[in-house]
Amino acid sequence: MTGRLHRWLVAAPLVATALATPLAVAAAPSQEGDDGQLAQGRELYLTGCSSCHGPEGEGVDAPSGERGPSLVEAGEAGAYYYLSTGRMPLASSEEQPIRKDPAYTPEQIDALVAYIASLDDGPRLPDVDVRQGDVAAGGEIFRANCQACHSASGSGGALSYGRAAPRLSEATPTQVGAAVRSGPGQMPVFGPETITDEQLDDLARYVEYLQNPSDPGGIPIGRTGPIPEGFVAWLIAIPALLALVGWIGTRSPIRRPATAATAATAAEGDDD
Repeated sequence: MTGRLHRWLVAAPLVATALATPLAVAAAPSQEGDDGQLAQGRELYLTGCSSCHGPEGEGVDAPSGERGPSLVEAGEAGAYYYLSTGRMPLASSEEQPIRKDPAYTPEQIDALVAYIASLDDGPRLPDVDVRQGDVAAGGEIFRANCQACHSASGSGGALSYGRAAPRLSEATPTQVGAAVRSGPGQMPVFGPETITDEQLDDLARYVEYLQNPSDPGGIPIGRTGPIPEGFVAWLIAIPALLALVGWIGTRSPIRRPATAATAATAAEGDDD
C-alpha cells in the first residue's frame, strides 16, 4: 500500500503536466504567426516604403527638404490611417496625400501595421464601437474639436500652406479613431486625456451620422452649412422675385400695348 501511494504521488504531477501542456499551448498566442506577419510586413515595407521613410523607419532627408518623415512613433494608429485610406504610398513625396483606393490588401495592411507598430511604442489602434456611441454627445465633441477644419457637415475645408482638411463622407469608425489618436498631417493628436475612448465612440457615431443625416428642414443643398445654403436661397429667390415683378409690370394697363378695338374706341371718344 505504501509503495502504491508513493508511486501515485510521484506520477500525479507528471500526469497533470502532460494534460495541461496541450491546453496551455492552445491558449497561448502563436508566436510563429506573429513572426510570420512581422516578416511579411517588413518585406512589404522594404519594397514600398523604405525609399522615402528609411530602411528602419527613421525617415529620409532630401537636399530639397525632408523626403519622408520618421515612422518610429507612428504606431498602429498612424500606419492604419494612411494605409487603409490609400494615402500611402505616394508616387511623389511632394504631393499632398489624398484618399484613394488602398494599394494593399487587408492582410497586407495588417502586416504593415504590425511591423510599423513594432518600431516603437506609438499610438495603438483604438477599438471603436459606434453601437455604444451617442449621436448628441458626439455632435458636441465634433463641434468643439473638429468643425473648425472639417466644416459643420464634415465636407472638409481649406487649411494653411495650401493644405486642406479632408471630407469625412467615406471615413470608417476605425479610421476616425486612428486619425484622432495619431493626428495625421496638420491635425492635432487627441489623446485619451482629451477625448476618452467612450467619447471616441460618440464622435465616430456622429461622423457616421453626418454621412447620411436626416433633413427635417427641407432640401439639404449639398449640406455645405447654413451660411452658403443661405446664399443659395438668395441667389434663387432674388432673381425669382425680379422675374415676378417684371411679369406683373407687363400685365399693367399703363404698359399694355393698344389693340385695334381700344384704338377705335379712343377715336370715337375724340369725335364726340
